[in-house]
Amino acid sequence: MGFFSKLLNEFIDVIEWVDTTQDTLVWKFPRNDNAIKMGAKLTVRESQAAVFLNEGQVADVFLPGMYELHTENMPILTTLQSWKYGFNSPFKADVYFVSTRQFVNQKWGTKNPVMIRDAEFGPVRLRAFGSFNFKVQDPKVFLSQVSATNPEFIVEHINEQLRNTIVARGIDAVAQSKIPILDLAANYNEMGVLMSDTIQPDFAELGLNLSKLLVENISLPAEVEAALDKRSQMGIIGNLGAYAQFQAANAMEKSAENSIGGNLGAAGMGLGVGAAMMNQVGNVFKQNNFDGNNPSGADAPPPLPTTQYHIAVDGKSDGPHSLADIDSMIATKTINKETMVWKKGMAAWVAAGTVAELTDLFNNEPPPLA
Repeated sequence: MGFFSKLLNEFIDVIEWVDTTQDTLVWKFPRNDNAIKMGAKLTVRESQAAVFLNEGQVADVFLPGMYELHTENMPILTTLQSWKYGFNSPFKADVYFVSTRQFVNQKWGTKNPVMIRDAEFGPVRLRAFGSFNFKVQDPKVFLSQVSATNPEFIVEHINEQLRNTIVARGIDAVAQSKIPILDLAANYNEMGVLMSDTIQPDFAELGLNLSKLLVENISLPAEVEAALDKRSQMGIIGNLGAYAQFQAANAMEKSAENSIGGNLGAAGMGLGVGAAMMNQVGNVFKQNNFDGNNPSGADAPPPLPTTQYHIAVDGKSDGPHSLADIDSMIATKTINKETMVWKKGMAAWVAAGTVAELTDLFNNEPPPLA
């Protein structure tokens, strides 16, 4: 290798970064103590920014485009190096490329349930999950505040910090919004916007922009969800008495199923327990004014049974009639002892005068005048 070729290799005249990864935020151009030739070509591709550092201090920032490096387009570095106008000698500087594209589908979620207070249910523990997109908004701030002089900085190095920020700030914003627990699922979009607006200043401090935040799921503890399911079932059924009887019947059925293959004593015990439950349920709802036959819940005897008769009128059945009705008909001569009658439990129609219960009614008639 000739002297001039060796001399040329000491200078860098092409500076660029072809990113073949999906997760690199910052990449340091490998200068390896070689000097950058004044007039070197700098290529900054779309979704990139090039940052020049002088002894660890951020100097000039170049956005997408092609540049030929001179003191005119490196004003900060020129000032830091105290270069005189027209400086053309090789120089040394660290060059960092920063990716400004969006990094999408980053996951966030609560590691442990978060306690919030609901107006209807009181203190409730919640779990929340979702995704977010972010990008570097200010390469200079990000380089000075986060990646510093790392030769390569990837998403994994900051992802956990971003997730923690989203959970801490975002869930706090949800709690302060006072959105009822039962309405959370219908307000995922509103919650995403609310959380994003709250978290954005924290991202900006790192030179980042939270471009999108999605709430994909908010869940309650299993026992709370079970209680809500039970409440929904009761709301659908409506009648608490019928619901309690339904539950008791299910208990009887399960008891009988568990007794299959066992002895008859176990089966009988299961049925007895179910019957006792039914009886207790009936008593409870009577005490709470849910008994349809005795709405007042007072301790009173049931109404006396009434006997009703059908009578034969012109070959057709007429009725049923109570004893009071029959007594009135006898008084008005509508029926007599030969009138055929029938009531529930009788095998066939019989003459009214042969029925002991009606005989007394006929005997109430006064005797004929002499």
